[in-house]
Amino acid sequence: MINEQTWLGTDEQRAELQAVLEVMSAERYVARIWDKDASLWTSEPSQQEKIENRLGWLRLPERCLLRVGELAQFADGIRQEGFEHIVLLGMGGSCLGAWALERIVEARAGYPSLKVLDSTVPAEVLRITESINPELTLFVVASKSGATTEVLSFFEYFYGQIRRIKGERAGENFVVITDQGSALAEIADRRGLRATFENWPDVGGRFSVLSYFGMLPAALAGLPIRQILEGGQAMAAACGPSVPPEQNPGLRLGALLGASYRLGRDKITLLTSAELDSFADWVEQLLAESTGKQGKGLVPVVREPLGEPEVYGDDRLFVHIHLSGDEQCGALISELAAAGHPVIDIVLSEANSIGQEMYRWELGNAVVAALMGINPFDEPNVQESKDKTRQVLAECAQAGQLPQFTPDIVEEPLRFYGAAGADCAAEALRQLFGQAQPGDYVAIMAYLPHTAHTEQVLAAMRGEIRDALKAPATLGYGPRFLHSTGQLHKGGPNTGLLIQLVAEAGSAVPIPGKEYDFATLKEAQALGDFAVLQQRGRRVLRIELGRDIDRGLATLAEVISEALRNEPGDS
Repeated sequence: MINEQTWLGTDEQRAELQAVLEVMSAERYVARIWDKDASLWTSEPSQQEKIENRLGWLRLPERCLLRVGELAQFADGIRQEGFEHIVLLGMGGSCLGAWALERIVEARAGYPSLKVLDSTVPAEVLRITESINPELTLFVVASKSGATTEVLSFFEYFYGQIRRIKGERAGENFVVITDQGSALAEIADRRGLRATFENWPDVGGRFSVLSYFGMLPAALAGLPIRQILEGGQAMAAACGPSVPPEQNPGLRLGALLGASYRLGRDKITLLTSAELDSFADWVEQLLAESTGKQGKGLVPVVREPLGEPEVYGDDRLFVHIHLSGDEQCGALISELAAAGHPVIDIVLSEANSIGQEMYRWELGNAVVAALMGINPFDEPNVQESKDKTRQVLAECAQAGQLPQFTPDIVEEPLRFYGAAGADCAAEALRQLFGQAQPGDYVAIMAYLPHTAHTEQVLAAMRGEIRDALKAPATLGYGPRFLHSTGQLHKGGPNTGLLIQLVAEAGSAVPIPGKEYDFATLKEAQALGDFAVLQQRGRRVLRIELGRDIDRGLATLAEVISEALRNEPGDS
């Protein structure tokens, strides 16, 4: 049974949807997608060749279903050897799908628990380190390119630990997922790692959840990967080349996203059941990194505190994704629709049907990108921050320290950069918020440990900013967001008011074989991204919180409240 998808909209929105569906029918979107016709997205021959080599996800469920037996056998062997934990070392699309699945689908008893490390913040590295027995942990090292700086740093860190315990047998605790012939595959062979799973090369990272990148960690953790993949296969069949756009779940989702975009509703606001929060995070990367380029983009808004209908601007499309029987947001959804906001309602029959939704959103994402005239399979501006990070690290190696800058404002414990002309902290934020125009959004980019307290404080900030400006306030934790919304921030429309938050590291966590530690790497990533954002003319403010993060956040919350109470024009 295919998960139900319904839509509520005004007459104007209904007319726009019909116009989009007619375009899709006339231009044969369904058939051209399945024929891997790259001209649907671009007329540039060099780009078309690249796109043709990134459409393997279309038939990925059936391809990966053939490997379920292999994966189950491998996972059972790991379980029988007594491993207690699986630690997935990855960034962005190489790990976000597995991370989401582990939080949605119930695992069978007796399998190792799955943890994910996708942060260079030292406290996050130490949190994982202190929560495991390294000798009884299998590390899954995941990188399509095999050259991801963060992933290789994680690998060297934990490999050094295991080598101290097991010596030449350290490779027994490591498994690799990568493309054939990558640098990581060569490392795995040279160091005798337990196994290398070579993924399908025609599948990009954020489209890879139904491949080895998602299914191997899920299998190791005891998740029902056959059911997940069968759900994806069922959705693929429902979206097949002979199914017209009006009846095609993935094409219809793309049409709804596209029609809303054409009407200026580019803030895709996901309201989910609590059990599906992590799915919204996965969708966030899929949409932002795929569509945020060429000055265009969909802005995903996830985990935003709920508000009354009147605090939402007319740039929103609401997507309600929930399990059958969960009507927690039902009343709000009705009120939003009555207020003229378009609403997509998707009901999952059960958690295990999440594979359907992953496929639906991959296809819908590809469809809306075609409507927008965008190649959804590259991420050109992500590379800019990577290059700048390498430059900062090189300067650090030469000078013996990271580049030093003079803050524009110091109000202990806070330090502000990019606030020229402001005479105090509140004025710096007032200047930033005062630039807000209809259609803008605020993005908080937090290079901080991801704790419950930090999440609570930042959520309150998001709600306060949204209510005052009637603009969405998003939140991303660095460096994860650099492989997600970071593409949108730099390559999308210049509609973001960007706030970078950093703090001093409490501990030095060295990376074997490197001249820098994790704290230095994290800071280089933050400085690199800040520099690229400034070079691109983005409206960005950098705020250092000091060593005591809780104190810094509390002070910042007070300053934000003061700034919002005294916006220009307020009496």
